Amino acid sequence: MTQVPQPLFPRAPAHVAPYVEVLGVELAVEYFLTFGGSVVYLPENPGGRSEVEQLVGAEKLRALRNHDYQLPARCPIPKSWIAQVLAAKGLPVQKIARKLHVSDVSVRRYLNGAPDPRQPSLF
Repeated sequence: MTQVPQPLFPRAPAHVAPYVEVLGVELAVEYFLTFGGSVVYLPENPGGRSEVEQLVGAEKLRALRNHDYQLPARCPIPKSWIAQVLAAKGLPVQKIARKLHVSDVSVRRYLNGAPDPRQPSLF
């Protein structure tokens, strides 16, 4: 039986690192794609009814609650990092663009590490 090598994922930015630490890379990406941009309530007593628990499970929900002091109330949308992770998994640029609801030009910029041209230089 031959094992398929796991892709080497890019390091998570600091603002999403607690999520990745608890959920793992692939589940964190799914979490951001599902809840990104919205306020997420993490119930104290998992009962199977919350959307978060249905996605991540009761055990990981408890682990997220243990890190809630590191988590912002509004879930981030780290599109650049997600694009890099999906590219590491072998997804084509067009498919990544559709998943992130951005253009293929934005995805290529995310993958090349080029700065956003709309962002003024500090120097």
